[in-house]
Amino acid sequence: MANEKPGQTLQPTALVHEAWLRLVGMKESKWNGRAHFFGAAAEAMRRILIESAKRKRAQRHGGGQVKLNIDDVEISTLATADELLAVSEALEKFAARDPQKAELVKLRYFVGLNFDEAAEMLGISVPTANRWWAYSRAWLYEEIKSPR
Repeated sequence: MANEKPGQTLQPTALVHEAWLRLVGMKESKWNGRAHFFGAAAEAMRRILIESAKRKRAQRHGGGQVKLNIDDVEISTLATADELLAVSEALEKFAARDPQKAELVKLRYFVGLNFDEAAEMLGISVPTANRWWAYSRAWLYEEIKSPR
């Protein structure tokens, strides 16, 4: 969320708080170490972001209309709700094929961990994390760009 523009309805602190509430509200709240906890946190954050994107895209919230502030009009590389949903759908398909690599994507994309942190959480080496990341990005790119 560091790259998001100011004024977002979902701030990083709110995202972390919501994820924490979901994690402690789970019936099975025993963690088998940091990796298990961060994996659950990544999944919780991903679900919160997806739910937020779906709400923003809903008809009752203006559907596909884009709010613009004349002062903020510039080319941006921020992910739109549609892009976020496309990534999530592709990630679900990818997780069915390769759960470990999908977990790396969740940790990097949704939680924002760097390669060292993600590799530690998954119990793999940093070079392996780099290879998995390159493969995962290529697979997801192909899945997202192909017509449905």
